[in-house]
Amino acid sequence: MSTKLRLAAGAACLGLLMSSATALADDHAYTEGGLVNVSYIRTEYGKFDEYMKYVDTTWKAEEEAAKKAGYITGYKVITIEPRTENDPDIALVIYYKNWAALDGGTAKGDEVAKQIEGSVAASNQSATDRNKIRRIIGSWTGQELLLK
Repeated sequence: MSTKLRLAAGAACLGLLMSSATALADDHAYTEGGLVNVSYIRTEYGKFDEYMKYVDTTWKAEEEAAKKAGYITGYKVITIEPRTENDPDIALVIYYKNWAALDGGTAKGDEVAKQIEGSVAASNQSATDRNKIRRIIGSWTGQELLLK
């Protein structure tokens, strides 16, 4: 077998191997991205501004502390047009790097609560007090799929 023929055969084999490795990596049309958690809130009649004051102060400070500590990657507040009295009017959105970021969530939350509100007991009392001005409708957590 000539040297040129051997080189051509080797190059063909190498190309075949590389294309099969690429095919294995391309089994899915997406890669897994970060997580998003959305909590749906319904403020009591006439209490929207009061609740938003809490969101702009304590909640925002907690999210900033969690972001600084590396527990979350970001957050947003979205207002929603409710269609019935049981629909949310606010969505609180929190972004996480991945599922592992949720590990140890209670300890992380307690650390942030102590930092912002002084103690876990104070944080729990403040959550109880907020029940007078809002209802938690529900929440969900999902993972972003990044299309290739």
